[in-house]
Amino acid sequence: MNVLSKYTMGKYCMAAIIMMSLSGCVTSTVQQIRETQTSMTDGDSVVILGRRNRPSQAEAELDFIDCVAKNVGSGNNGLQVVSEQQFVDALFPWFEPRTAPLNTNELPELLQQPLLAERLRQIGLKYLVWVEGSTQRSAQSGSLSCTATPGGAGCFGFLTWDSDSSYEASIWDTHTAKTAGRVSTDASGTSYIPAIVIPIPIIARVQSSACNGLANQLKQFVQSG
Repeated sequence: MNVLSKYTMGKYCMAAIIMMSLSGCVTSTVQQIRETQTSMTDGDSVVILGRRNRPSQAEAELDFIDCVAKNVGSGNNGLQVVSEQQFVDALFPWFEPRTAPLNTNELPELLQQPLLAERLRQIGLKYLVWVEGSTQRSAQSGSLSCTATPGGAGCFGFLTWDSDSSYEASIWDTHTAKTAGRVSTDASGTSYIPAIVIPIPIIARVQSSACNGLANQLKQFVQSG
């Protein structure tokens, strides 16, 4: 490779590094419906759960559940969070995949079972947060092609697609076996991959935005009710 080609490739690589740090534009909204008053005291904890009978069209992705739980438990106003696996182990066998409730309609009767209620009190669980939803990719357009020749390789084209994240969390008070309310988040954005020799992805991080919005609203919901 001659000096000119080395210099040109260096410029391409630098441009790729700079552009990969960029994110596509994301718009998001968060809404809540409150049914009862809420509060947290010392020793109270929450758990963030997704649908246990995966896979399902209404499932929330495992990484999204982990993201929400991590964010709910962090920051100056972070809550005490019981991990999903700790919860399942402590409440065996009620929330194992084969025996777990399939939807929120089954929770009231389940939470009122004396033995289960005692287990919940033992681990200090005040609120059970049930999350449903998903992130979908849609409306793809454009094209991108890559070729390799004896003289080198490169990609050319422009690819774009839309992504939408929609999730709803039901907050259940384990002391009363009733729902305290719901929090929902919707985020949408457009991602791009322009390519002139080197593809440069500019990704709209809609799921991350939905996770942050839902977690922040959940903390506010249970602490300031």
